[in-house]
Amino acid sequence: MSSSTLPSPVRGLPVKVKKHAAWDRIQWRSVVFSDESRFCIDHADGHVHVWRRSGKRYQADCVREHDRLTDGASQFQGQVYKSCVRFKSVQSSSVSNNQYCVDLVRKYDYENYLGTLLLPKNVQRAAFALRAFNVELAQVQDAVSENKIGLMRMQFWRDAVAKIVQGNPPQAPVATELAGACGYYKLTKCWLERIVESRAAQLDNDFFKSIKAMEEYAENVNSSLYYLLLECLGIKNTHADHAASHLGKAQGIVTAMRATPFHASKRRVYLPIDILFEHKVSNEDIMRGKTSQSVKDAVVDVASIAHQHLEKARSLRSSLPPQANPVFLNASICDHYLKNLQRVDFNVFDGKLQHKNALLAYHMYANKLRKKF
Repeated sequence: MSSSTLPSPVRGLPVKVKKHAAWDRIQWRSVVFSDESRFCIDHADGHVHVWRRSGKRYQADCVREHDRLTDGASQFQGQVYKSCVRFKSVQSSSVSNNQYCVDLVRKYDYENYLGTLLLPKNVQRAAFALRAFNVELAQVQDAVSENKIGLMRMQFWRDAVAKIVQGNPPQAPVATELAGACGYYKLTKCWLERIVESRAAQLDNDFFKSIKAMEEYAENVNSSLYYLLLECLGIKNTHADHAASHLGKAQGIVTAMRATPFHASKRRVYLPIDILFEHKVSNEDIMRGKTSQSVKDAVVDVASIAHQHLEKARSLRSSLPPQANPVFLNASICDHYLKNLQRVDFNVFDGKLQHKNALLAYHMYANKLRKKF
């Protein structure tokens, strides 16, 4: 973070203008002010606020730029003495980009949103950028009518990742935030690339041939996110990586099972073909929402694999550095779904499984206090 010092004769104190690389860039094109002006720069909501002294009171003026501002320009707060201030163009990759990511995750990935709020404050912004990145990629398949368009969007993210790690992201809120995270925490490029490539490959193959293929996909997408979160916390630990791998696989499998009714309505099946074949269940049975015993048996097998990965992650808990624990609090998401699935006799189409767990935040916070997951 660099700063430039502006002269301010008022009380002889300098004024520092913060210039944040990647996240909070402030580009000065033309700012004219008198020597008696004093400004403190902060980030806000797309307006330029000038506090002007009028007698013993301060009067607030709100000035919009003549040029179109980026999403959420910088806020300028200060005290203007006997002079005027003219702004021509101020650009900033602002805090609004961060808020965009937070809102995106809260709307489309609420449970992981709760988990992100329990991370240390200093890494939450980067974590929301990573989660928003995953949401953007996950939405591609359902947002496009043709695979060709989806692949074009994935190509955009391939190119974006290359630019992001170079600190020159495309003008998009998620990409800009992600560039800030990559630059500050030195995130590993291959994990980001692996997420994009796996999501892109899934556009052409809307099924899993085997449980191993399902695990591999979960590793590439979910586990990669956990590796990146560990990097944000500065944790380099083999046991933490192993736990992240298993939790990512568990969460990926649970996500696929949980989304089975939705995917079935789109005539897509993501339960492993080898397990369905073993129990003599056809794709058509799943797409029609059948709840026969053979379908339930297939779901039991898939759920058992997810449970095994969850337990393996938990078995490594005592070997993890204490600061790693918040990353794994999302284990409660998997645990809650698997227990509810058992309660409804492994009927993956039961509507109760789609209800939000009102106590999830409580359980996750309690686990944080107990230093467990």
